Amino acid sequence: MTGGRRRGRLLRAGWWLLLLPWRLLRLAYRSQGALASNSATALVQIWSNKVRSILTVLGIIIAVTSTITVVSVVQGFGNYVTDFLKGIGTNSMWVYPQLPAGADRHGMTRATLTMADLNAVAAQATKLGRITPMTFTRCNAEYGRELAEGVRLRGVGADFQAIHNFYVDVGRFLSAIDIENATQVCCLGRDLLDKLRCDESIVDDYLLLDGQRFLVIGLIEEKGSFAGESQDDLILIPHTTGLKMYPYLKDFVIILSEAIDEASVPEAVAETTRILRSRHQLKPGQPNDFVVETQDQFLSFMNNVKTYATSALGGIVGISLLVGGIGIMNVMLVSVTERTREIGLRKSVGARRRDIMLQFLTEAVVLATVGGAIGIVLGYAIGHVASLHPNMVQVSVPLWAVALALGFSAGVGIIFGIIPAFKAAILHPIDALRHE
Repeated sequence: MTGGRRRGRLLRAGWWLLLLPWRLLRLAYRSQGALASNSATALVQIWSNKVRSILTVLGIIIAVTSTITVVSVVQGFGNYVTDFLKGIGTNSMWVYPQLPAGADRHGMTRATLTMADLNAVAAQATKLGRITPMTFTRCNAEYGRELAEGVRLRGVGADFQAIHNFYVDVGRFLSAIDIENATQVCCLGRDLLDKLRCDESIVDDYLLLDGQRFLVIGLIEEKGSFAGESQDDLILIPHTTGLKMYPYLKDFVIILSEAIDEASVPEAVAETTRILRSRHQLKPGQPNDFVVETQDQFLSFMNNVKTYATSALGGIVGISLLVGGIGIMNVMLVSVTERTREIGLRKSVGARRRDIMLQFLTEAVVLATVGGAIGIVLGYAIGHVASLHPNMVQVSVPLWAVALALGFSAGVGIIFGIIPAFKAAILHPIDALRHE
């Protein structure tokens, strides 16, 4: 019999807790006038106990400030990367040699891509527009008495600037004649001007690249940095000249191409894959010894990274909201004890339990919301100050993050304000009036 009564009480308690949010919403709707009055009273209580209120909501302020700052920086960095990739072109493709995982099991010992592969793709792929080879290495650049070591040297074709959006703003770019004749000419990135202690007058002058004399024919427009690496610390030369200077690169040519339009990218990838598998004599079931990457893949990957990073970091920082909520609950419990006689007086003149509960619950919500609002302002301020740094991305604070921060703040006030409000509501008026 006792066990049955206990189970019944537990079921009733569980049902009461399950319906509690709905009851609170219904109570707030029915008591709109009282809600406004309670909010005003709560603001008066906060103002009259300024120091205690600030210390109470400090956890909420820190949590919301951290959340806004982290989310805005992650979103800003994600937007920067997305804009950078879109600037290169959404229908761009890269093909580079790479052995697959478990290559030994398939009898693969070396991955290569040659100019013959590129020529075959250019001749047979109907969904490709522009195409250019690209080789990667580093060199030492000398101009007068100045030396720049380990500069990125790219051997490219005439279509590189159109595919990759690397245009020159002083002089000219590499021409088809330069490519065909393997002319020793080059275009410089803007960072090289600082390293070589020169200015734009270097155009039509000569410098040495690994001891070879090159004519500077153009300067590439400033591109800035990406992922902490400068895009302006490079030298572009004809790929034919690069292969003549560095013969070991002939088997490691990267194919940079562009589909005729965005809709044709999947077909262009399929054509390129089919042609290269045929040339490399890969059998059915053997993996590719090359990788084809598209701009859409990069964009999709970066968007996923941005989403996961925002969720993970926001969730980790949001844990401090629980700490702030516990602080609010503790202070509200103290407040109930301090105002016991006031509660008894209100009940003796006709205040109902729900009126008392709504009063203290409103105070907890207002306290948490004020802390959330201060945190949002501080988050915006930190983001703005961070954006002033020259190497910092433009910080972006999405509206959903602001709404989420305010919503969580109010939710924390409701969750951690229920216990103090319930304690105040169940006080007996006579006992409350006798309280010292």
